[in-house]
Amino acid sequence: MIRVENVTKYYDDLCAVDQISLDIQRGEILGLLGPNGAGKTTTLRMLTGYFLPTSGDVRVKDFSIRENILEIKKLIGYLPESAPLYHSMLVYDYLNYVAHIRGLAHDRRIPRIRQLVDLCGLGNIMHKTIGELSKGLKQRVGLAHAMIADPEILVLDEPTSGLDPNQIVEIREIIRRIGKEKTVILSTHILSEAEATCNRIVIINHGKIVADGSTEALKQSAHQQAVIRLGLLNADPDEAKSKLAAITGVKRVEADKADNDGLLTLKLACETALDLRKPVYQTIKATDWVLMEFQQESRSLEMIFRELTKEN
Repeated sequence: MIRVENVTKYYDDLCAVDQISLDIQRGEILGLLGPNGAGKTTTLRMLTGYFLPTSGDVRVKDFSIRENILEIKKLIGYLPESAPLYHSMLVYDYLNYVAHIRGLAHDRRIPRIRQLVDLCGLGNIMHKTIGELSKGLKQRVGLAHAMIADPEILVLDEPTSGLDPNQIVEIREIIRRIGKEKTVILSTHILSEAEATCNRIVIINHGKIVADGSTEALKQSAHQQAVIRLGLLNADPDEAKSKLAAITGVKRVEADKADNDGLLTLKLACETALDLRKPVYQTIKATDWVLMEFQQESRSLEMIFRELTKEN
């Protein structure tokens, strides 16, 4: 549905986005992740036609952003990080005004506003002034604004930024409901939010895509590994490291000094394609070590994000 073809964007001498190519399918909820200054907002603004790329092209359906920008804008609803609301207007008046600007016929405005009231949970605030609303409620109004013309594509820039945990959960549920019918592209700094909401994640760093796939696919990629944590009594650190490192599939063993109770803590970095719990247990069972702790954990999205976006 959306094809980004070798897109580059310069601000004077600064390259904000560098040769990005991306295909986005209908019905995807795609999360765009990256540190500050990575190029996320610039990418979203080019997708929405807010400005043109320096080189490359963005195609939505059969339309090119260089030749058919107005047609593309008709297909897209866009919510910037700071929702552009008129704070002196009532919520109802504002949505009615936006519906008029977006060209909805008079007899379609009220039914559409009612749909969005139900979808975004605005029933109790329709006759309140926007300026007196909390940030979470303003975000809901901004989301209704972006949805008013029933676009096929919804682009959200940091939709949960500055919200409290309850508001984040509410916005997440709204996005999931929208994603059942539309293509949703959102940027976020909240990694758990992307993991819970999106079915595809793209990580961008220094203007380049450094990872693209589902959360599980990223975790199972060749560069990642599972971790087994052990707590042992009566174990010599060097002997324990030697025996455990000899297990096929164990890539690295790290050991901390035993605490005052003699508990030795070890961390085993393992290949994700293998479940090494059985050979690790059998190795320990063959000794006089006492197993006090045994925990396997997969690489989290946060760990993957830090590895792909760290400076060095």
